[in-house]
Amino acid sequence: MVDFEIRTDSLATQLGLAASLTKDIPMVHRDLMTLLPLVYHLNGSVRGRLAITEENLVSVSDLYDVYVDEVKERMATFVLPQGVTAACVLHACRSEAKKAVRALHKVSLEKEVPRILFDFTHLLANLLFVMAVYVNKWYGVDEIPFISKSYPVKSAKS
Repeated sequence: MVDFEIRTDSLATQLGLAASLTKDIPMVHRDLMTLLPLVYHLNGSVRGRLAITEENLVSVSDLYDVYVDEVKERMATFVLPQGVTAACVLHACRSEAKKAVRALHKVSLEKEVPRILFDFTHLLANLLFVMAVYVNKWYGVDEIPFISKSYPVKSAKS
């Protein structure tokens, strides 16, 4: 449980850094400032009272859809976590969210964890990815696709 709390605190801290780097991108800055308290609500929802609601999940899902619409032409299956500093910090936030999911899973082995916390944290990681791509788009930085040698792309016939 403590590892989860540390991970979500780290995520909130990184989101604050990302917000400080995106003041010139009003939509991103506003959305990051909205996410910050939600991450602290996520933090306390395991040890304390559940503070993430279905409404929170829907609002993050709606944000995800907005950013996907903005960047869908730039999306590759997987891109390198690079670009302007703000995009790189958002990629670090995405990674922290994924680590929080893993820590939440470990908690779930010892106590019941509401499904909404997993859904919210997974969705948050996905949102942070598309926000990073959006920030690079804002600054005119191209994404660099990553082509894995470990996991070959399957053809449509496969």
